[in-house]
Amino acid sequence: MDDDSAVREELGEFLIEKKFETHTASLPSEAMEILKEKEIDIAIIDVKLPEKDGISALKDIRKLYPDLEVIMISGHGDMEMVISAMRAGANDFFLKPFRSIDVENAIERTKRFLSISKELKEVKSNYDLITKELKSKFRYDFIAESKAMKDVLNMVARVAKADKTTVLITGESGTGKEMIASTIHYLSARKNYYFNAVNCSAIPDTLFESEFFGHKKGSFTDAVENKSGLFEVTNKGTLFLDEIGDLKYELQGKFLRVLEEGKISKIGSSKVIDIDVRVVAATNRDLRKMSDEDKFRLDLLHRLNSFVINLPPLRERREDIPALIDYYLEQFAKQSNKKISGIDINTVQILTDYSFPGNIRELRNMLERAVILCDDDKLKLKHFQFNYGNSSQSNVFSNNVVSNLNLAENERELIKSALQQTQNNKTHAAKLLGIDRKRLLRKINYYSINN
Repeated sequence: MDDDSAVREELGEFLIEKKFETHTASLPSEAMEILKEKEIDIAIIDVKLPEKDGISALKDIRKLYPDLEVIMISGHGDMEMVISAMRAGANDFFLKPFRSIDVENAIERTKRFLSISKELKEVKSNYDLITKELKSKFRYDFIAESKAMKDVLNMVARVAKADKTTVLITGESGTGKEMIASTIHYLSARKNYYFNAVNCSAIPDTLFESEFFGHKKGSFTDAVENKSGLFEVTNKGTLFLDEIGDLKYELQGKFLRVLEEGKISKIGSSKVIDIDVRVVAATNRDLRKMSDEDKFRLDLLHRLNSFVINLPPLRERREDIPALIDYYLEQFAKQSNKKISGIDINTVQILTDYSFPGNIRELRNMLERAVILCDDDKLKLKHFQFNYGNSSQSNVFSNNVVSNLNLAENERELIKSALQQTQNNKTHAAKLLGIDRKRLLRKINYYSINN
């Protein structure tokens, strides 16, 4: 719904090309007529409209169609407008000019959580959340053939209902902590409000209070306008604090006070603002050890870890790797417009035995690169590139993997791939294979592998 015909036509054509059933309106009254006749899942609404403004139209729509999700767009947005839209029930907000692909991504996120919400109405128990039917509605992080991930999903389902409880998500980098946090939010009673993800290490110390609490115009040199902080913007929603372990020690006390009291004051203002924000924090660091070393406040740790979810690294959920490979292969083949029917079974075995120090993020990147390089109908070992530094974790071809490949042809292909990846450096190739250089040379001669 936008009174600008150019925006309607351009975005409408884009979404139709993407196979969305799409309807357009220039007036709120026209939109209401469409809603009466069509089952609409998502509305994209401009803030500036004839008849009434977009925020008022949003409120009217939400009253009559509470399950409909809304994305707001505006050419004249400010933070106060964003807050108003989110409080009125908007799922996302974009400023003009925006890229059509960004709107598509927002729609896909909304569709995903709409699907989850619809499935949850039929759920009778927590374990139903990890059945294959429902997992298909989640993203890749929720492929759960392993008991470790099934346990995680069970905990997610339980804590999502307790929407006042602070959650601490721990785990190595690349295990999907932000996705777990967002799913907790969208499975909770707060799902119609803002999910705000913040990287604590990315906020300069000097801007910490301004970013989180906001400020009044003129309260300091660069305060040229009023600013609402993250707590106020996220009111009634969920604030995800990634890398909480990087928060400076001297700032942790101020943060703890907000969690305890549920109140903030903007810089330069004596007015106290009540806030209702659920905090989900995440870290790949040992906060208990940091507390023992006086690098992290023990009282803040106790406040954060009311409920702890530890995400297992990929090497501890190897049963999920084949399904993850299939997911990414299908995704990237579609993006690249390639007809790749599958992946060589021995390559799957090698990937399953790999330690994946970069976890799901590393697997995703490896599959994306492999699909780009593949000109065959199947992915093979030669299409993959592995790290092979000094770390034992980064050595993909462990002795265990090599011992599992008993057939001569498999071993030959494995050696050829290792030589290719190391630009024929036999010392590096031997290290990659987990064997010594002399043994590698014997095998090169035995298999008549051309240098």
